[in-house]
Amino acid sequence: MPSRRACWPPAGHTEPEPRLRASIGRAGRTESLLTPLRRASEAAVFHEARVHNLTVVRRSSFSPRAGLVGLVLAAAVSLGGCGGGATAQQADPGSATATSAPASTTAPAPAPRTSAPTDPAAAPTPPAAVAGSAMAAAQQLEVKGRAPKTGYERDLFGSGWVDVDHNGCDTRNDILARDLEGETFKPGTRDCVVLTGTLADPYSGATIAFVRGNGTSNDVQIDHVVALSDAWQKGAQGWDGGTRVAFANDPRNLLAVDGPLNGQKGDADAATWLPPNKAYRCAYVARQVGVKATYGLWVTQAEQDAMVRVLSTCPDQPLPEGFGAAGSAPAGAAGPAPAPAPAPAPA
Repeated sequence: MPSRRACWPPAGHTEPEPRLRASIGRAGRTESLLTPLRRASEAAVFHEARVHNLTVVRRSSFSPRAGLVGLVLAAAVSLGGCGGGATAQQADPGSATATSAPASTTAPAPAPRTSAPTDPAAAPTPPAAVAGSAMAAAQQLEVKGRAPKTGYERDLFGSGWVDVDHNGCDTRNDILARDLEGETFKPGTRDCVVLTGTLADPYSGATIAFVRGNGTSNDVQIDHVVALSDAWQKGAQGWDGGTRVAFANDPRNLLAVDGPLNGQKGDADAATWLPPNKAYRCAYVARQVGVKATYGLWVTQAEQDAMVRVLSTCPDQPLPEGFGAAGSAPAGAAGPAPAPAPAPAPA
């Protein structure tokens, strides 16, 4: 039989002691009303004492306090302990004490969650480069850090546009005549000086009307796809003057484009600027790769990563026409020297 200290107060009740004192006080004042209660509690006490093999001493006089306490004690014992559990203690009248272990109500601990292992094969991988493609050439470019821009001047690559092909026209007019549609020429210049035309701008995808004049000529500019300053910082410092002039006027490195976009690009490489027209990015990067491979210019790691990232969307993009292996710079350019021919084998 559980002790009163361990079992009181029952679960769900608050502040039992004031209620008990109030009940006892009322019981003392209404003695005559508690006679049935005394009898019932006394019978319950003796019944529980007999069940649990306890000794109860009859008292000649039953006080209201004792009767009420006995009633509470009997009710607690009959309910099977403090917790009001569903399991009641059953004991043999002849045994001293009998206890039964309460049924466990603790739910089993949930199994720990384990995340599914990451499958390395599920990660996207760039497509393999096609032999002879721009992507394969980009992966073969030399990777080095950017050299200082110290000492760079535009005139080191020639004073403005020159006539490197000796056709009587400077390079700017040659590129305008090549890239514009419906062009007209200034009379008396042997179709050399372009006056008007229409440009399908590759950088923006827009159509631009070109009109030669002080306020309109800059609407269309000639862009060095590999900027002269960028070339200076990645190998051109070591070139001679003839090589730099040939590089600045090489038609393979020149495009007629939207003037404001050309100014926005400046001397940026593929890691820091790409044409807004995404449909032209593969061709643009392939041209940069061809120029750098031809002239033996190196790239930074970030630049090569950007080139490969763009060309991975078009792994079979070829190099533009006219580009070959490294060292195929035009005549007069001091590009990387070709490997010496092997000596003939002895007879």
